[in-house]
Amino acid sequence: MSGKVHIIGGGLAGSEAAWQLAEAGVKVRLSEMRGSGEMTAAHHTDGLAELVCSNSFRSDDAENNAVGLLHAEMRTLGSIIMTAGDAHKVPAGSALAVDRDGFSAAVTERLAAHPNIEIVRERVDALPASGLTIVATGPLTAARLAESVGAATGADALAFFDAIAPIVHRDSIDMDICWMASRWDKGDTKDYINCPMTREQYLAFHRGLLDGEKTEFKEWETNTPYFEGCMPIEVMAARGEDTLRFGPMKPVGLDNPKTGRWPYAVVQLRQDNALGTLWNMVGFQTKLKHGAQVELFRTIPGLERAEFARLGGLHRNTFINSPSLLDATLRLKSAPHIRFAGQITGCEGYVESAAIGLLAGRFAAAELAGETLAPPPQTTALGALLGHITGGADAASYQPMNVNFGLFPPIEGRMKKASRKQLYTGRAREALAEWLDTDGSAAAIRS
Repeated sequence: MSGKVHIIGGGLAGSEAAWQLAEAGVKVRLSEMRGSGEMTAAHHTDGLAELVCSNSFRSDDAENNAVGLLHAEMRTLGSIIMTAGDAHKVPAGSALAVDRDGFSAAVTERLAAHPNIEIVRERVDALPASGLTIVATGPLTAARLAESVGAATGADALAFFDAIAPIVHRDSIDMDICWMASRWDKGDTKDYINCPMTREQYLAFHRGLLDGEKTEFKEWETNTPYFEGCMPIEVMAARGEDTLRFGPMKPVGLDNPKTGRWPYAVVQLRQDNALGTLWNMVGFQTKLKHGAQVELFRTIPGLERAEFARLGGLHRNTFINSPSLLDATLRLKSAPHIRFAGQITGCEGYVESAAIGLLAGRFAAAELAGETLAPPPQTTALGALLGHITGGADAASYQPMNVNFGLFPPIEGRMKKASRKQLYTGRAREALAEWLDTDGSAAAIRS
């Protein structure tokens, strides 16, 4: 296949788009500014597809969960992100969590070894005036490129905060106080470390969250809204005394073997690397200053001597108003040679970002082949997510969204919740198979 595609951004979306194009026989120039002397406020390495927040791809249940279904669909389409994730998974119950360093290294190695991919460490400051391009710069798009995007779209980019949870060294956790279990008995193993709190301990901790010294906002961050799925824990705490007990510190279903009862509240930690030496504090994204974090988090029972491999942080997330700006194949309506992919489109989550990168790559490959690739049916997870981004959402109130069954065309009739989920996933599998079998261009680039 002749032609070449320029991909800007080597995160999950850009990496996935590059892989799909290269596997279809298309030459790719993948530009990534990390490694050129540039770095973002949240990244720590120059590895492609680096995970900067959680190490979890969330549920891997393809029968009952929308993101698990998305996992399955991406595997069917030869996703490099899912292949690397499966190869570097760590215990997380029914979820798919990965060793972040091994995962990123695997993606980087496979892309660098592909004969159709040229990885260039460079900062791109403006959208190319010609040539097929995929912009996958993610939530931390550099300022000059963001200005260029704004000029091309005729609209200001939207922004909100995305917060990072702390990571604790496993051998610094007191297991005489904590215990292993998974809430709701999910999965066959007990994959989470649980730190129990009494009412008095919880109330003191809650007060500490409210009183702790926070990072100061820069001028450009003022009045920027948070995305609900990555809400800093102190912001949740400010909503009410019991908000955390019904959220990330919910104790329901967690019998403390030392007392035989549920604690008043619980802090859970999830394995963060393959060796099991690092564990992240689930739901503890925070904008507390580092000193305040150490002081407060060491009041949690079992973490009195905690040593932190990484403390929480805060960064900006930028995205465009995709429903009004992009067509059904992710092309910018005002400049059709440019596609957008990943979190900059307003999808939220690692897997969703990679999924939109996968579709952008396949759409571009079909275009170069002189074919028209129809979008996947909206009854699939891929199609539902794409449809939301490219027109299904209300442009006037557009906000980042994880894949969920609410994005799918509804199934009529009264039935149990569990049965409804299985009807969604069963219908999706049939629709994806039909799309691949009946669409010539889809079959042509099927992995």
